[in-house]
Amino acid sequence: MPKSNILEVKILSSLEKIFAVEDINPLEWNCASMFLNEVYTFQVAYKWNGLRTCYAGISLESELSAWISIRKVVLVPSELPCYPDHDNNILSSIPGLYPDALMPVNNEGIPLVPNQWRSLWITINPKGNVKAKLYPIKIKFILINTDQELAYVKFELKIINALLPKQSLIHTQWLHSDCLSTWYNVKVFSKEYWQIAENYIRTAVNHGINMILTPLFTPPLDTAVGRERPTVQLIDVEIIRENNSDRIHDLKYEFGFERLKQWIDMCRANGVQYFEFSHLFTQWGAKHAPKIMAYENGVEKRIFGWETDANGDEYRHFLAQFLPSLVCFVKQNHLEDHVYFHVSDEPAFEQLESYKTASSILQTYLNGLPIIDALSVYQFYEKGIIKNPIVATDHIEPFLDNKVSNLWAYYCCGQYKDVSNRFFNMPSARNRILGMQLYKYNIKGFLQWGYNFWYSQYSIDQIDPYKVTDAIYAFPSGDAFIVYPGTNRNPVESLRLEVFYEALQDIRALKLLENYIGYEGVIDLLEKHLDNPITFKKYPKDALWLLNKREEINGIIAKLAATT
Repeated sequence: MPKSNILEVKILSSLEKIFAVEDINPLEWNCASMFLNEVYTFQVAYKWNGLRTCYAGISLESELSAWISIRKVVLVPSELPCYPDHDNNILSSIPGLYPDALMPVNNEGIPLVPNQWRSLWITINPKGNVKAKLYPIKIKFILINTDQELAYVKFELKIINALLPKQSLIHTQWLHSDCLSTWYNVKVFSKEYWQIAENYIRTAVNHGINMILTPLFTPPLDTAVGRERPTVQLIDVEIIRENNSDRIHDLKYEFGFERLKQWIDMCRANGVQYFEFSHLFTQWGAKHAPKIMAYENGVEKRIFGWETDANGDEYRHFLAQFLPSLVCFVKQNHLEDHVYFHVSDEPAFEQLESYKTASSILQTYLNGLPIIDALSVYQFYEKGIIKNPIVATDHIEPFLDNKVSNLWAYYCCGQYKDVSNRFFNMPSARNRILGMQLYKYNIKGFLQWGYNFWYSQYSIDQIDPYKVTDAIYAFPSGDAFIVYPGTNRNPVESLRLEVFYEALQDIRALKLLENYIGYEGVIDLLEKHLDNPITFKKYPKDALWLLNKREEINGIIAKLAATT
């Protein structure tokens, strides 16, 4: 049988999602450009028309071979791909297998499953170590244990003689360090724990995550009332009772910051620039204290939690001693411009007063250090309760209309209509368009809550993220995590993580172009020939528009850079 019949192959962009059982007819994408310090990705889709499963090895021919990695796109189950009232900008609403995890190709090769499409994920990351020119990349499929060449594809990549500027957007996706301890079955703060955390942080930084959630105390996030998550607090607390008194004001606390210093040093060594200190009040209303552990007379015990009134004298007395000590630590380590505090996550309008009270407690001691929180209600900002809001992308218009400065944005499971998001069932263009939106509106920071949340909703049960991708029917698949646990204590990346990083690189390319033609010139170029200006809810949904627009931007920069 001719090669072209037994193994069909197609070169595709990173913005396609290849499902196993569907005949595909996406636009082939066989040439592109990138900058010297950029990462570029594309896919090779293949379909085996043989009668039995076989295995193929992959051969790579290119001057860039040392800088190219090839991974297979693995299908992952989704039982809850979306909510029933979804919009139309999705690939499917049906439970099933979705392409997501990116696994290395081992010596056994890649499986060729009869009559099923699969894809390879090709990443080029020369890190500025190659010359600017056109590079052909040839990829061959060779039947394992034979020399039979089944098929090949050829991609051409032009590297432009220019450098993207450093990322200016502050970006965080919450690292849940307790999930690392639980999955790998290692003790928190053991040598193995620190190594695993470092591996996951390094991968995050390599994908544009430059801020890390730092658990001063066990973060009170997605925790069922009355339950608690594994202890991961970095602060050592010791209780000193004057005259053995039980009176609140006779309680003294001593704080140890050695683990916090170790965490910050480890993060900085891997490129982290910013630290968001975990929330000091419970989620959805700031009504209680987080779980806080302390030692008294050599015995460790929990001293605060769900039973603690956030506005009560006991917790106020604790914060009055802890926060000045923490601020002192921040100053001693020159972190004033690199730390952000949280009060409580996602307060609703009816919780405005409890949030206001909790926020005022922190502001008393923080000496102007910034407080950021995810919320959707403009009144929190309008009343001066928070100066640095992180606003849901589907509720951001009042903040934009009122020209709120230093505005941040976020999305989670609730942002599934009209706006960008990263669910399994959404086209990758819907993931990547966010970069151009963040650029247009001068958004300072972006937050997403699930880098590696491998628990069920409310952190009740541990889940296997290769089998359960919706936190047990709670959140659409793709909301709770963007990396998978690897067998070698390193994360397995997802195609959604890679595509989101492309969005961050788009911002940097637009910033570079802005140096030449100004901000207004960039916006005019972005919106040229569009029926409507780009907003968070209205934007081009076609992957080809994104790809061509980026190539247009690259071409303009290449010409301008060559003449300066």
